[in-house]
Amino acid sequence: MSIVKLNNNGVKNATAFGSGVTALGTMILIKKLTASSSSTLSFVDGASSVVLDNTYKEYLFTFNNIHPQTDDAHFMFQGNASGGSGYNETITSTSFRAYHNEADSDSSLSYGTNSDQANGTAFQRLIPNMDNDNDSNGGGYLHLFNPSSTTFVKHFISTTQGVYNSAYSWNMFVAGYFNTTSAIDEIQFKMSSGNIDAGDICLYGIN
Repeated sequence: MSIVKLNNNGVKNATAFGSGVTALGTMILIKKLTASSSSTLSFVDGASSVVLDNTYKEYLFTFNNIHPQTDDAHFMFQGNASGGSGYNETITSTSFRAYHNEADSDSSLSYGTNSDQANGTAFQRLIPNMDNDNDSNGGGYLHLFNPSSTTFVKHFISTTQGVYNSAYSWNMFVAGYFNTTSAIDEIQFKMSSGNIDAGDICLYGIN
């Protein structure tokens, strides 16, 4: 899929236009991992055809039909710097959420005080308090910017949507940075408790 910029500042797919269009980028599918009662899903540069290096300046992870094994578990991620282990890099992040219930009796837009970090080394929450009913799941994406840089910290932005407490639409916005100038070349996803029962995570490189 190509993304293009039109002369009138609109954005549409390149296949629909001819001249007067400047290409901005292309999404290249690198790896798809499918959970099946999985404790973790890990993307490690150089392993199992994964590319997470200076080939691309921007990487995109997409989450589809993420289903937790355990009720009220958080879907989370962390990274390893090149040569590191333990998935415990230092993160500073911010988080806010919007929610609304099916009964139209409760809604809010607020800061997520339990989902941010200040130079913490824990896994970063992306979809909190997930419901594990059979029809419940979560989805969204995570952008990781220039993870191979050895000059700057590594920024990320995530937007997710999940089902909370059986009857709530829960929209989560998370952003932050790995506070290291070492290259980040490994990213891992997991639940705060129990396994990732089902779902797909796809990694794309952005040209």
